[in-house]
Amino acid sequence: MPQIIVLPHVEYCPEGKVIEAEKGVSVLDSLLSHGIDLEHACEKSCACTTCHVIVREGFDSLNEAEEKEEDLLDKAWGLEPNSRLSCQAIVDEDDLTVEIPKYTINHAKEGH
Repeated sequence: MPQIIVLPHVEYCPEGKVIEAEKGVSVLDSLLSHGIDLEHACEKSCACTTCHVIVREGFDSLNEAEEKEEDLLDKAWGLEPNSRLSCQAIVDEDDLTVEIPKYTINHAKEGH
């Protein structure tokens, strides 16, 4: 079973975390099922960038980004060549290391 190493993020995962991921499941669903409540304002419909992650290791093992995702990523804060929307990035057999960016373009969060 592949692992996702989540680098420390002050809000979502202060200590960092290593989780077991299921092949064929999105990075976002893997994080959510392990208690990392990453924002996903569009409810995983590929309509925003709030679930943006930077894949530090294992990027090439993910499914290829579709044009809609790439267009949205152009609007993401802190975009890097290895950025993905975690709702669209599907885990394969390789381990991943992901970084959650410090900021998001979503200015309003529910419950805050």
